[in-house]
Amino acid sequence: MSKNPKDPSYDPQDDPKVVTARDALDTGEVPNELPPETATISFHQRLERNATLLLAASFAVVTVGGAVEIAPLFWLENTIESVEGMRPYSPLELVGRDIYVREGCYNCHSQMIRPMRDETERYGHYSLAAESMYDHPFQWGSKRTGPDLARVGGRYSDEWHVDHMSDPQSVVPESVMPKYAFLSEVRVDEDHITDLLETHRFVGVPYTDEMIDNAVADLRVQVDPDGDWDGLLERYPGAQVRSFDGLPGISEMDALIAYLQMLGTLVDFSTFVPDDTR
Repeated sequence: MSKNPKDPSYDPQDDPKVVTARDALDTGEVPNELPPETATISFHQRLERNATLLLAASFAVVTVGGAVEIAPLFWLENTIESVEGMRPYSPLELVGRDIYVREGCYNCHSQMIRPMRDETERYGHYSLAAESMYDHPFQWGSKRTGPDLARVGGRYSDEWHVDHMSDPQSVVPESVMPKYAFLSEVRVDEDHITDLLETHRFVGVPYTDEMIDNAVADLRVQVDPDGDWDGLLERYPGAQVRSFDGLPGISEMDALIAYLQMLGTLVDFSTFVPDDTR
């Protein structure tokens, strides 16, 4: 018989160096027989050392896992629930969202409240798919160095946001957020706002011709409480009109705060009834 433990014909009884549990009862020696799990370990080692076998096994696992996650979607007419109040971003909010993405805010802040008690008690109602239906790309995030911002709209005043952006540590001493005071000095570029809305319409956001034709006017009037903003509110119900940074002109600070102040404010959760089939 073979003395090689890896040989299928190997029998511990034929190897004098191996003391089985049964032998230990007779001789008093310490048993050194390999445990039954060794066979499983040996198979795993062979799997790792055989590139073709490992690739095939990995492909099988990914295929099964993908099918379990993707297949149910084919039986749903729509993966996004119908929710009243959702609308495309106004031009100013859309510019603010682009600034949010440009500055990498999603690296430290999520916009996804999970349906768990600790999160809903702290942040509010769990996030709905419909609330991100006009986001390209989504801002769900995967890390919370700072708090979740899905419901930050209306929680703080514009002045608080200006102070927090300009010098975060003056508001939250333990904050590691960098300073964004320069946003108050950078003017929003109006020349490309129409192209921005057209680009989002191309990827599915339902901006109408009227919205695109009035993009520049809507951008300007949203920071002018003395302007004629009736048309803005007809096109973007619930849009907030005021000078967000308290300074003349349209700055990137205005745009970013306008975006933050509308997050989580469009859906009336007091009347929202979840769909039990989802």
